[in-house]
Amino acid sequence: MFETRSLPEDLEAVRAAHAPDCLVLDAAADFETIPPAAAEDLGLVVDSLDPASYPAEWLPDDAPVLLARYAGGDFTIGMPGDGTVVWTRQTVPPTVIAKKRAEGTPEDFLDFLFAEAFVQIGLDAPEHFLPFFGEQYRALDAAVPLGPADVYQIAAALYEAWLGLQTRETFAAWDDDSPRLHAAWVDAGERLEGRLADLPGAVARGETDFADATEFACSAVKHGLDLPAPFSALDTAAYAEYGPSYAVRWAEKTFEQLVDD
Repeated sequence: MFETRSLPEDLEAVRAAHAPDCLVLDAAADFETIPPAAAEDLGLVVDSLDPASYPAEWLPDDAPVLLARYAGGDFTIGMPGDGTVVWTRQTVPPTVIAKKRAEGTPEDFLDFLFAEAFVQIGLDAPEHFLPFFGEQYRALDAAVPLGPADVYQIAAALYEAWLGLQTRETFAAWDDDSPRLHAAWVDAGERLEGRLADLPGAVARGETDFADATEFACSAVKHGLDLPAPFSALDTAAYAEYGPSYAVRWAEKTFEQLVDD
């Protein structure tokens, strides 16, 4: 199921700087969540497994099944919305895994995704939005008058924006030390710019739903792009400092305004 991946020199330098002990693997299949039997195969290539679990009280009653499973005792690697490259600290040492679909991803962008994972591991940040929000996930659910799948998508996006606030200065600094990875980060940001300005209009016209718009806007935070309201309120030092409580209040104010409009 898993094979060790070799890294080019500039990417290996990022790993050494931010996550020197982590393993880097290629998966033989695509996945949202690695099947339990396959996840156990990680035990053959790591020193030990350290499955995480979280209080059931953090979850609303209608939480998606996969989120409830992630919170429970199952050894769960990968969740919907995680993208092409995933990382976990549920192994010792931490592990970064490329899904099978990585084979079709442009090399420079894929290497940026690996580099991003290394930087995120080095932050000692939670590896998923559930431990990021903790008991405040129920408050976020109460603030967002949408279905459980949309709440999940918005929570994942808000967590990505918070991570982006922590990582983008590192990406920007690669201009000198890792120009290839810096160029991939810049290029990915430029591909987002065209849709950002009209994002609220697309929501108002029904061309994009709010959860998709939030995901798109939050993905732009790590590139330091100008966000339209209401998403611009997430690109602040206050969000970087206060994290989940700020995100919940943002959701409350945003949906109050949407109702008033």
